[in-house]
Amino acid sequence: MKIPDETHPITITPAPNAVRALFEGHEIADSDDVLVLREASYPPVFYFPRDHVRMAFLRRTDKVTHCPYKGDASYFTIYRDGHLIENAVWSYETPFPAVESIAGRVAFYPEHVEFQLGDRATTETTTVDVDEVVLHTDSGSGRSQAEPWPPNVETPDPDHVERDVDRPYRDTGSL
Repeated sequence: MKIPDETHPITITPAPNAVRALFEGHEIADSDDVLVLREASYPPVFYFPRDHVRMAFLRRTDKVTHCPYKGDASYFTIYRDGHLIENAVWSYETPFPAVESIAGRVAFYPEHVEFQLGDRATTETTTVDVDEVVLHTDSGSGRSQAEPWPPNVETPDPDHVERDVDRPYRDTGSL
C-alpha cells in the first residue's frame, strides 16, 4: 500500500453540481452526491453512490485490478438494450484508508458513457398534467372520467351484407 503524497497526489471532493451518466442516450446514473477523485496527472473520475446508479443494467465480472494507492477494484459489465460493454464500470469495495470515501461507489470509463454536469435544462424535463392523465382512468364507476374519444373508424352499415366473393379454398375440403 502506498500513501498519496506530493509526488502522487490524490484528492477527493464533492462535485459542485449534479452529474448524470448516459449510456447509449439512456440515463444509467444521476446524483447530486458525486465525488470527484483527482489522482496525479490522470483525468478526474466521478464516483457515484451505488443507490443512484441503475444497477439492474450492471453485472459484476471476475475482473479485479490492484492500485497501490486505492486497493482492489472490482468490475461490472454494462448490459442495456442489447448493448454489452465489458468491464466498463469499476468500484473499490474496501479501498485503502487514504481514499475510504469512495468505498462502494461506482465509476464509469468516460469512453463508454456521456457525462452531463449541472442541473437539467427545462427542455430535458417533461411536465405531465396529472389531471389530464387521471381523467382517462376509471374512477371506480366503470366509466372513464373524460368524454369518450371520437372513433377512429367508421361504424359499419348494419344493412350492408358483405359477400365472400373470393373463396380460394372452396371445394377443397378445408374449412
